Amino acid sequence: MPRRIVSVTAVMLALAAGATYAATGGLLLGPASTAKTRAFKGYYDGHKDTFLVTDVSNKAQATALKANYAAAIGRVRGAPAQYFVRGTAAKGQLSVFASEPGESDYNPLWEEFFVTWKPGVTPVLLVKDDQIKSLAKAKKVTLKDAHIVLNAPITKVGK
Repeated sequence: MPRRIVSVTAVMLALAAGATYAATGGLLLGPASTAKTRAFKGYYDGHKDTFLVTDVSNKAQATALKANYAAAIGRVRGAPAQYFVRGTAAKGQLSVFASEPGESDYNPLWEEFFVTWKPGVTPVLLVKDDQIKSLAKAKKVTLKDAHIVLNAPITKVGK
């Protein structure tokens, strides 16, 4: 009987190891654990997504966000936009993404753009990147490329 228990235990451990290996794509990542981190919300196409901020190409912003300073990601070109309203904003305004997981152009690196409402224009809640581009074309907001790249993976897609 003890020999059978040892054999069953060995088989169970082998199956668990195999499942872990398969689940990680064969990468030896080490033991898993949970960690607390700050999560943020941003809009994409009218719904709220949850994202993390891990790295940023601007040293001052990295310090302010308690993120890693990573100058090298600042040389990345063609990342989707993440829009941040500066100055006057509508109540409940969050950043706005130009993509999300499942879209063909999604990746966790974002080119920061600052959105500023023009004088005399009443701010509305911005929830879509196409909305922002349309308002810029109509000269109701200005867009400024911040020349900052943010590593901010979206971890939960809203509905």
